[in-house]
Amino acid sequence: MKVYVVFYSMYGHVWRLAEAVAEGASQVVGADVRLWRVAEIASDEELKKRGADVAQKQFAHVPVIQPEQLAEADAILFGTPTRFGNMAAAMARMWDQTTKLWLAGGLIGKVGSVFVSTASQHGGQETTISNIHTTLLHHGMIVVGVPYSCKDLVNMTEITGGSPYGATTLADADGSRLPSENELAIARFQGRHVAEIAKRLVAGG
Repeated sequence: MKVYVVFYSMYGHVWRLAEAVAEGASQVVGADVRLWRVAEIASDEELKKRGADVAQKQFAHVPVIQPEQLAEADAILFGTPTRFGNMAAAMARMWDQTTKLWLAGGLIGKVGSVFVSTASQHGGQETTISNIHTTLLHHGMIVVGVPYSCKDLVNMTEITGGSPYGATTLADADGSRLPSENELAIARFQGRHVAEIAKRLVAGG
């Protein structure tokens, strides 16, 4: 059973969530978990201007996924920062290249899930995830979120991301806040939950 974690990250927040998601999925026996990143579309000059060039070196070793490779997986978890309530342009570009995959029905019946990062508590976490869910549904994927059996969702002792739609983190406007342990715990839960569902589906044929 193959579980792909496919992310786009500019400053590293989504990458940290992606690692936690992959860690959770790896806890499921039989799961072959692979981490992939979406190709960057910003120029080196632009990344340097935005202060993202150094941050991106942290995950430069992660291989870039090609759209056709998505069909190899039984479950795919997609991670992206939000851009005004929607996915980042680099993630959207990857989806724009999946027409042949869609025509072939390459993702039909596969498990899909989403996790995101925003600058603030009300920066479009749930709208970003639900907007991406629309894309997953157009591809015929089985959409999975984070059920409330994940007790970290109801943590009221601190400011934290996370929703039944998927794991999230709050980066702050200047990107200074890193994912908290509570947010990472939700991400690990999501990865494990998705892998468990995919395992049942694969076993059922």
